[in-house]
Amino acid sequence: MQEAIKKADVLIEALPYIKKFHKKVVVIKYGGSILSEEKIRKGVLEDIVFLNFMGLRPVLVHGGGPNISERIRQAGKKSEFLDGMRVTDKETLEVVEEELKTLNELIVREITELGAKAIGLNGKDHNIIQVEKKKAKIDLGLVGNIVAGDNQAILDELKKDKIAVILPMGRGKDKKTYNVNADEAAEHIASSLAAEKLVLLTNVLGIMRNAEDPHSFISALNSAEVKDLIENKIIQQGMIPKVKACISALSAGVKKTHIIDARIPHALLLEIFTDKGIGTEIVR
Repeated sequence: MQEAIKKADVLIEALPYIKKFHKKVVVIKYGGSILSEEKIRKGVLEDIVFLNFMGLRPVLVHGGGPNISERIRQAGKKSEFLDGMRVTDKETLEVVEEELKTLNELIVREITELGAKAIGLNGKDHNIIQVEKKKAKIDLGLVGNIVAGDNQAILDELKKDKIAVILPMGRGKDKKTYNVNADEAAEHIASSLAAEKLVLLTNVLGIMRNAEDPHSFISALNSAEVKDLIENKIIQQGMIPKVKACISALSAGVKKTHIIDARIPHALLLEIFTDKGIGTEIVR
């Protein structure tokens, strides 16, 4: 009986959030090594399907870096990166798009098997992600910097109660296809949809003052505090593009952003539907 009462208490705690976020868009970015781990992926997709059934409108933007790197390694080539961006020649771009399409189809299939409706969208189609060639210290090749986009194709699918699953490719005015950073793609899409939330799923707890000390976890920050942590080199390396994506989304009108550990069972639900949450929340 007590166990049943506890479950009811959890549902009651979630009720205000279910009401508050009804029909609101939540953009979730999911990629990296955690995407290829089947058990974690199934748990994340269960959470996304739950959000959909609770009346929210989830949009999933996914990467696929490790899969792409493995394919390139098998082809006898070496993956090169600059500031987190993959140097992308024409041959590499073909591998990137092939792997992203394969992952996109897998995610759509698994969401459908869980009972929800889903559709895969390529960012380069329907003008969803429009880019120009990214400028950097060295020539990155076919890597795009997002300059504009049209969210109508996404909105049309959300109105049909479908979960939109988007792979991060873009098209330039030169009609060429470009590789796009998945964090940047998720931020752009969240901003264009005026999303309630942008959630970045990672394989770390969130933002830490000391990566070696789990007690240094920071549960909430504002944009100014994030900038200070970057300047003081507390936020470093791969976390920098994630927090910059959060700050950019907030400045464009997204209400709240979150960085959470996808390895925690039902992390998405705990972050969105409970009072305390479990990740780092970044607000304006």
